[in-house]
Amino acid sequence: MDIAALSVVMGQTSLKQAVGLQVMSIAKNTAEIQAQNIAQMLQQSPHPNLGKTLDIQV
Repeated sequence: MDIAALSVVMGQTSLKQAVGLQVMSIAKNTAEIQAQNIAQMLQQSPHPNLGKTLDIQV
């Protein structure tokens, strides 16, 4: 393998890794925002005690 081809392969590998990390970062940020929104939505429930207890008779 010549030096030029090796350089191209290394550049492509580096680019793939950088793109993969950026996509993972975006996905992580999106998941964090969604989790915060869900937590906020649960705190603003119109019936805060609804669903906290379960009455069961056997």
